[in-house]
Amino acid sequence: MKLLVSIFLLWILSFSASATDIPSRIEISYAVTTDIGQGEITEVMEITHTHDGHNYIINSEAQATGIFKIIEPNSIVRHSEGTITKQGLRPSRAYEKRGKKEPSLAVFDWKNHVITLQHHGNQVQEKLPEGTLDRLSLSYNFMFTPLPKHHVQRYVTNGHSLQLSRYKVTQEIINTPIGEMEAIVLTRQEDKNSKLKRKLWLAPNNHMLPVRIVSVEENGREIEKIVTGINISYKAGRH
Repeated sequence: MKLLVSIFLLWILSFSASATDIPSRIEISYAVTTDIGQGEITEVMEITHTHDGHNYIINSEAQATGIFKIIEPNSIVRHSEGTITKQGLRPSRAYEKRGKKEPSLAVFDWKNHVITLQHHGNQVQEKLPEGTLDRLSLSYNFMFTPLPKHHVQRYVTNGHSLQLSRYKVTQEIINTPIGEMEAIVLTRQEDKNSKLKRKLWLAPNNHMLPVRIVSVEENGREIEKIVTGINISYKAGRH
């Protein structure tokens, strides 16, 4: 019980700090392990101030390493951009591009409550539920809005579909290449017949940044990424 209280106090303090002292740039490096090889990911989040508030851009690039690079020479690029609100991130555009393939693209029209999804040359439009995120912005969303104590429910898109995702909230202490960390854990609750799995570890003493993610993709491939470095920058005059 003391561990749970301690982690949530850290999260509250982290959220208070982030609300008043938003970084201008965050760079995170990850080591990636899959069932067929290893790789590395670099993610960069840039935040700009406007007269209306703050905008964000997140770029993520994954590359295979070692022998696995011969099998999988192409990179995977993910991108999300939008605005920061009191309710968290509000994407306007997100895409995922694998090598030379056409990207999967999601365009968020909040004014008309419509999301446009483009994948493999096909385009569909669906109703855009309030609070919808893409997979990349979901990982950073709780830097800017309180995380419910027990469960999270959000619509999430990967660029070619839109699904309601439910997560259970727990706490753990994990070991990483940059040290031991207290973490709040989001575990996606899947249907019994689903192959998909997703679990995120967020660090309350590091702006609620994602420090570990484990997922099983639609093709059955298991992927784990764990933080190897964090670099946070602030504008001049901020700490």
